[in-house]
Amino acid sequence: MRLPPFAVDVLLAIGQAVLVVMLGPEAHVVGWSTLDGRGYLLALLVIVPTMFRWKAPLLVCLLTYALWTLYVAVGYWPVVTSFGPMLCLYTVALQKSTKVTGLCAGLLAAIWVYGGLVSEDNVSMPSPLTVASQAIGINALVWRMGYLARRSAELARKTHAEQHERARRAVAQERGRIARELHDVVAHHMSVISVQAGLAKFVFDSDARTARTALGTISGTSTEALEEMRRMLRVLRAQEDDGVVPDAPMPGLARIEDMTDRVRAGGVPVEFRVTGTPRPIAPGVELCAYRVVQEALTNVLKHARHASATVELHYHRDRIEVSVTDDGEGVIPDRVRSDGGHGLIGMRERAKLYGGTISIGPRSAGGFAVRLTLPTSARAAPPGDDVTE
Repeated sequence: MRLPPFAVDVLLAIGQAVLVVMLGPEAHVVGWSTLDGRGYLLALLVIVPTMFRWKAPLLVCLLTYALWTLYVAVGYWPVVTSFGPMLCLYTVALQKSTKVTGLCAGLLAAIWVYGGLVSEDNVSMPSPLTVASQAIGINALVWRMGYLARRSAELARKTHAEQHERARRAVAQERGRIARELHDVVAHHMSVISVQAGLAKFVFDSDARTARTALGTISGTSTEALEEMRRMLRVLRAQEDDGVVPDAPMPGLARIEDMTDRVRAGGVPVEFRVTGTPRPIAPGVELCAYRVVQEALTNVLKHARHASATVELHYHRDRIEVSVTDDGEGVIPDRVRSDGGHGLIGMRERAKLYGGTISIGPRSAGGFAVRLTLPTSARAAPPGDDVTE
């Protein structure tokens, strides 16, 4: 159990009092006056303020110095009560600036030397040079100990603050990642469901076959959305050390064709082309590419309904490239620009996370294009790392 600071100071004061009682009667052995009633009273006055050193370190230090000077001036052995002044110096060095501490250390050394000067007739007293050396050496050691303790405490506080900041950034980045995942899952699937629901309602009485097809698309899309949401929840609930692995794989490049089929069913003609030799790629890179394509097609579905789109996947030796182009108006609607940037910023953040590059904008020939390049050896950048696009 850790004692409160005041309780520790009380115990230290009691220890000083015991030291006075033990050494006081021995003062005559080294040529000093034996403590009498007045001597014990002055020794007690030197000790008592040290119990309040944490309340006002500098004030208590100066008061203790003054009382110790009086004690020494009367002719009592300084060693008996020297612990209190040195304890006060240590406390000041622990809490105050180096300049203030240096002044207190110099003042204590001067009092120490003064004790030697007022006792020159004491044959047992060391030479002035020895006294000065002791005063400087011992008090410098006490000051240094307090200084190092203060620096250690400052370093500990700084380290704690940095750890707290890193944890805060990690939490913020994780929230951003979750927000991007939720946006991608919900925005895409709900866009498809909304379009298909509108189509089914429009042709429900006149074209039962088209209505049934739209309802089937709604069913499949909603089921896939639920599966992805469940997978995300399992990942979030899983602990790093419990060995829980989601039983549903993350969406990847193999599911882009299914996505294009779903968008095509929503009324947007979509062509999907693959060039190069398909090969296994890191799951995180595949998910990044999948989400970017998903967001791009969602924007086509929402804002370029009468356009046609092309999705191209290129496998290169050390990278993959995916592009989504359409022949619509080629302008980002105002509501997309002002929605907080969840879609467009999310695509850029995903590319940045895996060290890739992305371009988003209108095409010179008309329409809109999203082009993403990702290194196939990429790993997600650790929280706090800066990745240059």
